Amino acid sequence: MNQGTSSGDVRAASLPSERRLLKHSLLTELAGNSVISIAAFFAVVCVVFSLGTDAFLTSANLLNVVRQAAPLLIVSAAMTFVITTGGIDLAVGSVVAITATLSAVFLQWGLPWPLAVLALLGIGAAIGALQGFFVAFERIPAFIVTLAGLSVIRGIALLITGGYSIPIDPESSFNLIGRGQIGPIPAPVVIACLFIVLANVVYGATTFGRYVTGVGANAEAVRRAGVNTRLVLLKVYILSATAAALAGIVIAARLGSGSANSGQGFELDVIAAVVLGGTSLFGGRGSIIGTLLGALTVSVIANGLILAHLSPFLTPIVTGTIILVAIWLNFRLFPAATRTR
Repeated sequence: MNQGTSSGDVRAASLPSERRLLKHSLLTELAGNSVISIAAFFAVVCVVFSLGTDAFLTSANLLNVVRQAAPLLIVSAAMTFVITTGGIDLAVGSVVAITATLSAVFLQWGLPWPLAVLALLGIGAAIGALQGFFVAFERIPAFIVTLAGLSVIRGIALLITGGYSIPIDPESSFNLIGRGQIGPIPAPVVIACLFIVLANVVYGATTFGRYVTGVGANAEAVRRAGVNTRLVLLKVYILSATAAALAGIVIAARLGSGSANSGQGFELDVIAAVVLGGTSLFGGRGSIIGTLLGALTVSVIANGLILAHLSPFLTPIVTGTIILVAIWLNFRLFPAATRTR
């Protein structure tokens, strides 16, 4: 489109037809229904585990669930943006690992913890920018780029640690990020809630959020309307990796050590939370609130299985089943979208 085109002309050119408006309204209704569905499913899971175990509804256990769910909530909220564009980020677990590792390394070097946190978030953003560059500008499929990132980044973390955990000084104020409390609420929960609120506002009430949805629904139409779709894609991968870096900081602060084994299989939990929350794996539709409920559901299932004295190895089986069912529902509910991708 001509760069001299007025903003009014761009808006006029991007107005959808009645058919597109109808399709959009149907997708919005389905997204709302998916949130209701996951809310109902979450309630059922809670009821089942509260009836099956005596400890589930205790305040100590519920605080433990939300504290442990905080990293998942943070990264899942960011992953909603990525998957809404029709992409994927398989490297988030490895970014958690490298960030947790470097947290301990930087603190052992004597770097003040606030500067260490800023440096770690910057490293996460740089990783996201690198992956986003290959996805957005080099047109390499996100699955391939982030799968390579998954391997390379964790390999670097293992190289740094030699496979061992690096301890963090128990007296360091850095540990308050993972172990501190603000009133009765654990600090990781406060961080996760603030991040989710911000993500929900950006996703649902900003131009960038609308561009993210538009790129996933019809990237070419958005591009013709004058939007730099490549820049939108770059930003969502930066957001995803930065969120993973924040999660790695929280995990390292909670455990009091940095380990290259942090975040093993974390990407599967994140994807399960997002798709369970109603975000379409084929792009164009998502919900931060649904993702919040999906992440809590995944965390409650893991916690409930342990309290019920069932094998912890059932957790990945349940997670994989959730992903499979979500993909199947995407194919059943949106067959036209899946054929065009």
